[in-house]
Amino acid sequence: MKSTISMSALLLAVSTSAMAQDLPQVQSASEWFTQGQETIAELIARERNEGRAKNVILMIADGNGVGTNYATRLYVGQQLGLMGEEHVLPYEANDFYNGLVKTYNINAQTPDSAPTAGAMNTGVKQRFNLINVGGSAIHEDCNTVAGNELTTFAEMVAANGKSVGIVSTARLTHATPAAVFAKTASRDWEDEVPEGCTAQADIATQMINGMTSGMIDIALGGGSRYFTPKDAPTSNGGTGHRPDGLDLIAQARDAGIQYASNLEELNALDKSMPILGMWTDSHTSYEADRPATEPSLVDMTRTAIEFLSQNEEGFYLEIEAGRVDHANHAGNFARTAADGMIWTEAVALADEMTNDEDTLIIVTADHEHAITFNGYCGRGTPIQGLCYEIATTGDIHSDELALAADGKPYSVITYANGSGTVFKQAEGSEEFTGTRPAVTQEEAMDLDYLQQALIPMESETHSGEDVAVYAKGPWAHLVDGTIEQNLIFHVMNQAVNAQ
Repeated sequence: MKSTISMSALLLAVSTSAMAQDLPQVQSASEWFTQGQETIAELIARERNEGRAKNVILMIADGNGVGTNYATRLYVGQQLGLMGEEHVLPYEANDFYNGLVKTYNINAQTPDSAPTAGAMNTGVKQRFNLINVGGSAIHEDCNTVAGNELTTFAEMVAANGKSVGIVSTARLTHATPAAVFAKTASRDWEDEVPEGCTAQADIATQMINGMTSGMIDIALGGGSRYFTPKDAPTSNGGTGHRPDGLDLIAQARDAGIQYASNLEELNALDKSMPILGMWTDSHTSYEADRPATEPSLVDMTRTAIEFLSQNEEGFYLEIEAGRVDHANHAGNFARTAADGMIWTEAVALADEMTNDEDTLIIVTADHEHAITFNGYCGRGTPIQGLCYEIATTGDIHSDELALAADGKPYSVITYANGSGTVFKQAEGSEEFTGTRPAVTQEEAMDLDYLQQALIPMESETHSGEDVAVYAKGPWAHLVDGTIEQNLIFHVMNQAVNAQ
């Protein structure tokens, strides 16, 4: 919801136009110049909203740092028939405020998703691999949990009558969705804790406890095996993983929580009662591979907002695009891009379904990946493909592939490490040797292509680089400058408690 242009903005526009009269026509008539004038007017006209937020939506594209977001922007633009670089993603529009976020953990220069998401949900930076416990807690030491539990934003707003929802394309027990409700000395304790550990329950149990207590009203994602007894069939065609033999889905149903295992079942549910939906045994499918029976991130976003909007007191909803991260870990940018594209559609839908006057939307990432962009590629080079040379005339790239010093073409994107390493390990040897293989454009554009990487790693790693944050709605203007990640909680808290 954009405000009208103020008098000062109009005066500035007039002043700028007057100055433009003194410039050569090739400059003042340039589309870039006139777009700049229009953008300045829009930014000046932007008005601060200092009202109280009824609703808060925290949208986290896991692993979508500044670099990955840049690549997603180009990919989405190119799917729309543009060269790509000029495209504006929904949250990059001028009605969003923005800033940069420092993502490090208390004890880690390069962060993990669990404490980064935890910082956004509690206002406190946390330790690597831990979720929502204080800084003196120790990884995998259950005895350090008691007395270190942090109160989450979801718990706070639920106590004040708001509804709470979780949407994720990862397992609901995975790091980022778990940060809404869980308190654990290890993010890996998804369906069991060490023998003798009484200070906490496993993450799946904590989630069901949150739902049966009324703190969580809707949860949609993957991971049904962690709620199902070991070797028992799941509703998704696999087998359970829980060693304690508990059927947490049955417990939820007994408590009056509806359950769905596919899109048809989800659409058939009574939207007036709590909902739990899990479409897969582990993470949901990559968007590029998702069957029609499985809800997309857009489907889950729509259902969650429709359901939560029924509460006149408002709601808190965390939405995670978890598989952006997983495809980056795999070194497979084609799937990263497809999940990034559906993510941007989910952001646009959330914005469309809510009112800027009473809903704070924050769009961010938990961390970046070791992703790099190579060479001097011409405009419009397919972001998931090989680099084309810059053309000497016109805007779009030439038809000649750029060559490295070894005489071979190279992809626009590479990873600093990962399974796509250019080095090869001989069978039975610990040594990595070899030269960079030649790749064709057709091979690089294949869905299964792994971008070339340098350092051999089984899984590509995160990066410690800053990520971007975008916000609109009540108190969104507080998202500004370079901030610590835990400040996101404090922006949300200010918005719902404003007088």
